[in-house]
Amino acid sequence: MEIKILGPGCPKCKQLDRLVRMVVEENSIDAEVTKVEDIVEIMNAGIMITPALMINGKVVHKGSVPSKDEIKKKIEENING
Repeated sequence: MEIKILGPGCPKCKQLDRLVRMVVEENSIDAEVTKVEDIVEIMNAGIMITPALMINGKVVHKGSVPSKDEIKKKIEENING
């Protein structure tokens, strides 16, 4: 599973990155988590508001920081996709 956190490095982007990594670790999820800060790459993904969460190439959340439970649910929904 590939998980990307897209954002230029703002506090909310860093918070989302931290939460995603916690959820992945706490639930022993086999995932590669990367942080994308390149604005061109973010815009090419169609993101105009950050932070954004992308799982397996699909944007599943943008514009705010979801709770750990919401992040876990989004990962579980996309675990096979």
